[in-house]
Amino acid sequence: MASIITPPKLNNKIGLVNLSFWMITAAWSCEELQISIVLVRMSLFILLFAAASSAEARGAVIFAGGAWVAIDRGATCEALTRSQKIAPSDKVQAVAGFSFSADGHRPAEFHVRLSRMPRGDASVMLQVGGQPFLLAARAGWAWSRGPQQAQAIIDALRTAAALSVQSRDVAGMRFTDPYLLDGAPTAIDAAAARCALRGAGKIQ
Repeated sequence: MASIITPPKLNNKIGLVNLSFWMITAAWSCEELQISIVLVRMSLFILLFAAASSAEARGAVIFAGGAWVAIDRGATCEALTRSQKIAPSDKVQAVAGFSFSADGHRPAEFHVRLSRMPRGDASVMLQVGGQPFLLAARAGWAWSRGPQQAQAIIDALRTAAALSVQSRDVAGMRFTDPYLLDGAPTAIDAAAARCALRGAGKIQ
């Protein structure tokens, strides 16, 4: 059978068609990546908005940004966030934050609700950018061990990228609740400043 010879001009046209198709495919891939990033950001915003809306039912939201919100509850002010691990509706959602009192009797306190009930003899360890903090724990909650530790946690997270809480559940299995720190310093400062102003009598 005689071979078919493709003219040079036709070869050039075929090459241009293939190049155009490749460019369109690459553009689609870039566009899909950009859409994916936008969808992720929208999802985080929706989760944050939902948390802020729920919190606002029990107080006034004074800051919402990144993964954190600051809430004025009157007698106390809080900076709160939820774990990156979103729990099903029938499970406990892990949350963490700092609380401040308007009367100044209770300095900053870090608190966290664990996603699982820890074993009775299990320790609850907070990791902030690789720096460990042993927390006091009872039932499904854990707290900072006094104002000095709470302040040390605040100082550590200002330069850290992530925060996590680790423990063992009643079955002895280790679990970790991870948190984002985007927006944390601003939320903490907003909550602390709000209660300080109320304590000084400058706001109602």
